[in-house]
Amino acid sequence: MKIACLGGGPAGLYFAISMKLRDPERDITVIERNKADDTFGWGVVLSNETLSNLAANDPVSAEAIRAQFAYWDDIAVHFKNTETVSTGHGFCGIGRKKLLLLLQDRARELGVHLRFETPVDDVAALASEYDLVIAADGLNSRTRTTFAEHFKPEIDIRKCKFVWLGTHQKFDDAFTFIFEQTEHGWVWAHAYQFDGDTATFIVECSQATWDKFGFGDMSQEESIAVCERIFAKYLGGHALMTNANHIRGSAWISFPRVLCEKWSYKNVVLLGDAAATAHFSIGSGTKLALESAIALAEYLHTEKSIPAAFSKYEEERRLQVLRLQSAARNSLEWFEDVERYFGLDPVQFNYSLLTRSQRISHENLRLRDRNWLASAEGWFQEKAGARQGTRRAPMFAPFRLRGMELKNRVVVSPMAQYKAVDGTPNDWHLVHYGERAKGGAGMVTIEMTCVSPEGRISPGCTGMYAPEHEAAWKRIADFVHAETDAKICCQLGHSGAKGSTRVGWEGTDVPLPDGNWPVLSVSNVPWSRDNQIPRAMTRADMNQVRDQFVTAAEMANRAGFDMLELHAAHGYLLSSFITPMMNNRTDEYGGSLRNRMRYPLEVFRAVRLAWPSEKPISVRISANDWVGKQGITPQDAVEVARMLQEAGADICDVSAGQTSIQASPVYGRMFQTPFSDRIRNETGMATMAVGNIYEPDHVNSILLAGRADLVCLARPHLADPYWTLHAAVALGDKVEAWPKPYHQGRDQMFRLAERAEIVTPIEGA
Repeated sequence: MKIACLGGGPAGLYFAISMKLRDPERDITVIERNKADDTFGWGVVLSNETLSNLAANDPVSAEAIRAQFAYWDDIAVHFKNTETVSTGHGFCGIGRKKLLLLLQDRARELGVHLRFETPVDDVAALASEYDLVIAADGLNSRTRTTFAEHFKPEIDIRKCKFVWLGTHQKFDDAFTFIFEQTEHGWVWAHAYQFDGDTATFIVECSQATWDKFGFGDMSQEESIAVCERIFAKYLGGHALMTNANHIRGSAWISFPRVLCEKWSYKNVVLLGDAAATAHFSIGSGTKLALESAIALAEYLHTEKSIPAAFSKYEEERRLQVLRLQSAARNSLEWFEDVERYFGLDPVQFNYSLLTRSQRISHENLRLRDRNWLASAEGWFQEKAGARQGTRRAPMFAPFRLRGMELKNRVVVSPMAQYKAVDGTPNDWHLVHYGERAKGGAGMVTIEMTCVSPEGRISPGCTGMYAPEHEAAWKRIADFVHAETDAKICCQLGHSGAKGSTRVGWEGTDVPLPDGNWPVLSVSNVPWSRDNQIPRAMTRADMNQVRDQFVTAAEMANRAGFDMLELHAAHGYLLSSFITPMMNNRTDEYGGSLRNRMRYPLEVFRAVRLAWPSEKPISVRISANDWVGKQGITPQDAVEVARMLQEAGADICDVSAGQTSIQASPVYGRMFQTPFSDRIRNETGMATMAVGNIYEPDHVNSILLAGRADLVCLARPHLADPYWTLHAAVALGDKVEAWPKPYHQGRDQMFRLAERAEIVTPIEGA
């Protein structure tokens, strides 16, 4: 079999090596358009895990590569004239040119033919000449373009500009990030050593900053001179160098995120950057190329046919590539939006940077650098107002809103129980909320409680519109206050077009089989074709519903609730005004976002006046309709939050979706947290994060990174009312208070955990 590897980068060379090791008789030719010692870029980064994979595949080349590596354990972050160093990260770097030369030598040793300075203009002709073509022709793959209708590539040009430079300044102590504020905006650098006297120095900035500097009109010498001036105090008099040949534009590029629907066509298969790219900020591009090369060679060796090998290769590698691409996307988006984090303290900024890809968690950081994380946790506790010297996880830091102080940052999310009778909560609710308040959460939020009978979602929904409702809720609030140190929040809402439906376990948003009541909404747009058509609200309706919210808030205060939340999310009445998916009005309550916010703000202001000034109010919003630009977008959500903040809202409960049956959410762990992050760090408003958060690690990572101030968990609290207390045991925290009758159970949990060496008690806890 004759095999052509189109592209002499790490992917093509390492595939040729891997294939020859498995099938020495294969006739393999690597075809490269550039010279043997040409390269673009400076150094590459590999992890210890990748090195182990290389050693298992080919010990000879792995040892040659390992001998040339520069190793470092630390990450240093320079921000606001502060250097923050954490350790235990385990990186190694090698010069790209050195890597290529080592792989070339190994390929020749194994009998691979290497043809340099050989451009291939007709890929289809090459495919007819060889039995198999490995298209490892890089980021700007000609093969991918030639067969685009079959590979169906999606190329997303990202927002930042960067230039790949080198320097003889030493950065051998740490992988170094430098953030500098200039007259035209922030510019930052990623720097790391890759041999004894040379380091990679990648300079990056936003498009706006790049434009203001005029880099696009500079020669590369002029561009480099500007970068040298910006980073002069870190370069120690050393120059910055380029090995690119650009005259204008100074070799600056925008990163293209590449993802192909298919990786193979007939006898041609994509490999490395030709198939998929991962942003340089997590150092995964070369890792993907080398590990994909191993997998492709293995399947071509073990499978009975080329199509079968291609199928296995795509099946196995696509999942791994997508995982790394997801982490790389998180990382590149952090850098694209990094300017929103420049208001953070250097401690929190550093933590945010380290956890940006979501591959490094809170407890993983503890394993890497226990001392640094402990100092960061101490900083967080001190900032939260805890006793000086407190060393506890962020989730156990206090939090204050107006006159309400929470003992910790865990919130039980509102979860519909559908167990009320004519709106009145009963013993089910007493036990349900009482158990979760006993379970250690700082605050328990009750299910959406409706301000009128016709504002209920279902016949089983709770209400706050009759004297018996107020009395029943007071019984529950009194129990929470008497028996626990949790606070309790009343969420008020009106179902709008999503009302008059069955209880949750009989079907979501399914109309009642009989006994339906008429529903109101912003417009006469039904939730679905199966739901009834709502009556578009008149001004008189708006007055009535506004006053119902006010009356319900007054009742909630008398019942003893500590905080109020207005439900303006998930397509219910207030939400229906905000989202263009439901609001088609042509009067002053429709059209622009400011008009659509007019009525929700009117309701909020009326409630704020009726609610005691010392008690806080939250508003839950849907920060993304998940329907693209025709619905609410995350940028719109920032503006919604700003308007609520200006009206006096104390905190924004940032949810998403459930505003249209056309929605296409992108699920994953903590998948709605980025919306909270954006609102908090662009407006300065306190936020609550929600959405598939289920581990203490998630909670602590969100809080210490500054992505939210409180963290809401729903399903975990359904499965375990004592989730917070059990999390404390898992973290070795013996400070969190348990109900006194349960102390023996607490002590046994700690004994069992310590015996199993699951936890190490936190110092000072």
